[in-house]
Amino acid sequence: MVRVLAVADEVCDALWGARAAALAPDVVLAAGDLPWDYLEFLASVTDRPVVFVPGNHAPAVASARQHRSGQFLRAGMPCEPPRPEGCRNADGTVVDAAGLRIAGLGGCVRYRPGPNQYSQREHHRRAARLLRRVGRLQRRVPGAVDVLLTHAPPRGLGDEDDRPHVGIDALHPVLERLAPRWHLHGHIHPYGQPRPDRTVGGATIRNVIPYRLFEIPAPRDDRDDP
Repeated sequence: MVRVLAVADEVCDALWGARAAALAPDVVLAAGDLPWDYLEFLASVTDRPVVFVPGNHAPAVASARQHRSGQFLRAGMPCEPPRPEGCRNADGTVVDAAGLRIAGLGGCVRYRPGPNQYSQREHHRRAARLLRRVGRLQRRVPGAVDVLLTHAPPRGLGDEDDRPHVGIDALHPVLERLAPRWHLHGHIHPYGQPRPDRTVGGATIRNVIPYRLFEIPAPRDDRDDP
């Protein structure tokens, strides 16, 4: 079993200090709109991989290339390490962590100017690129996607009617093509109301605000075989 600590949108006081480490996760999955220092803290205190996608209230994630010397470079010039340090950005790509294969798509449907917001058409283009990247990886290293990690939910599955909280149309074909076991998201604040899991095909769709701790059976495929 892979023990997952999933977080999103709201900083949880209960996870500061030793509490997060005591939960003993194998991996931390962050579904957006959390301060960089909070994610960096979780990476440090748990000493486990942290995989995130940005939310619509997060700053744009700076890109930088790490030289073999360890120095980070942007446009050929030395720069500070991109934040959040010690965390892997899964937005628009797929990563393997703690034995799980995680595909990510950050942001929400655009409702005002700002980073990490896209029109429904732009989300369809971003989703198509993600599917191509997953396909290329699977040709090199076979294995199913275990988790789809997004900031916003699919349209009609846990979203709301107001413009800032409408879901993403493009996530429906992504769920169909990738057939993950889990789809984790944030963006829709519970405000004390229950947000029940939903099931589409074989995928459990879960709102993880502010945090959820659960276990995922270890993958039963050959991705780690020689």
